[in-house]
Amino acid sequence: MLNIVLFGPPGAGKGTQAEFLIENYQLIHLSTGELLRKEIADETPLGLEAKKFIDKGELVPDSLVIGMIKNKLEAHRKANGFVFDGFPRTVEQAEALDRLLEENKTPISGMLSLEVEREELIGRLLGRGKISGRSDDQDQAIIENRISVYAQKTEPLVAYYGAQNKHFGIDGMGTIEEVASRLREAVEKLTG
Repeated sequence: MLNIVLFGPPGAGKGTQAEFLIENYQLIHLSTGELLRKEIADETPLGLEAKKFIDKGELVPDSLVIGMIKNKLEAHRKANGFVFDGFPRTVEQAEALDRLLEENKTPISGMLSLEVEREELIGRLLGRGKISGRSDDQDQAIIENRISVYAQKTEPLVAYYGAQNKHFGIDGMGTIEEVASRLREAVEKLTG
């Protein structure tokens, strides 16, 4: 089973590249944001519990998110693997995910981290903001803060997966096709 943690700062192209990985390797996309929204919409016990935290403007506890991931894994036991998008975000979450996946005998294959220069990220996000209308992509100060927060939060995860020889930095500069080709090379190393 191929389980990939897809990482990258805002504007790195994670969404586009996640689609490439899902399509080319027949993986299940596991976006915690989508998972939370679906559980809440379906009014599952975990979704109703998560909604209580969201309604108060609080973060959903890791235990609830892990429970939702566990349900998704169980619903797709015959899958080729998963692309984890937006999770884990902390070492504690990575450890909890590792425990869950070990129980299912399907460990993380690798963390693919899209690396893009700061100025390029800012330009991409400002461009996306003009098209999408997303307010968080239209203010350069907010964009710079998001990139800084990502860098601070991610560094420990790079070390965590690096210690397991599972961190793969991927040059995220260039065309979509060029980046996809680099991801393909990394995946071949994981599956070879």
